[in-house]
Amino acid sequence: MTTPAREVAPAKLNLALHVRGKLPNGRHAIETVFAFCADGDGLSAQAAAAISLEISGPFAAELGDREDNLAMRAARALAETADVSAGAALTLDKRLPVAAGIGSGSADSAAALRLLTSLWQIDPHHAERVAPELGSDVPACLLGLPMRGEGAGDQLSPIDLSDLSGTSVLLVNPRVQLSTAEVFARWDGEDRGPLGDWREGRNDLEQTAMALVPQIKAVLAWLGTRPGGTFPRMSGSGASCFALFDTEGARDAAALAVPREWWRLPTFLR
Repeated sequence: MTTPAREVAPAKLNLALHVRGKLPNGRHAIETVFAFCADGDGLSAQAAAAISLEISGPFAAELGDREDNLAMRAARALAETADVSAGAALTLDKRLPVAAGIGSGSADSAAALRLLTSLWQIDPHHAERVAPELGSDVPACLLGLPMRGEGAGDQLSPIDLSDLSGTSVLLVNPRVQLSTAEVFARWDGEDRGPLGDWREGRNDLEQTAMALVPQIKAVLAWLGTRPGGTFPRMSGSGASCFALFDTEGARDAAALAVPREWWRLPTFLR
């Protein structure tokens, strides 16, 4: 039996996220800066007669029907688009919380597209065509590189974040799932202006998310008091938050102090 091919499905961060209005198709127009972490879920793929998915890991139980999992949907969509009759045995190690604003499902979907493009030896353009159909964050997760996102977040342009590569970052989640659709539906409709430098930006969904999950306010306040920490913000539609750290030691000290009831991930920016 051949050794399965493996990919990290890295956690996605929105360093800033401005909501500018509504698009003609009803989705929200945003401006955001995507960055990616060194760690996340793990996905492996091996040649098989049919497409299948096994799930393990600390957050496996929080996923619903595996047949509707984003990695499975990505595999099926790619096979149909590329007219592939081969199968693949996928195994997902679910280490990122679900519905958490860090793109865990989108990252899994993107990892499946990358793995199967290689396994099936097909043109990568098939994955690029399929990605937007799977979710607004999937195109950015497929690339896994710093990007500025506009439109619904799927109109991408490269952004130079080389000064951040290797920066220590701590992700914290209060272990509460939060619906992206509900957060956007409750956005107050006020355009607070364009996104320039992400450092001077904000996340326009924070207040709405806090109204739904008050623990987010406590997480952000806690991150804001950590020695060596900077830019405490919520990622995406929440409820995960993050802070960048001057040193790995400062980050690790903060990680050790995270309240026991919260999830944490000390990692680095790619």
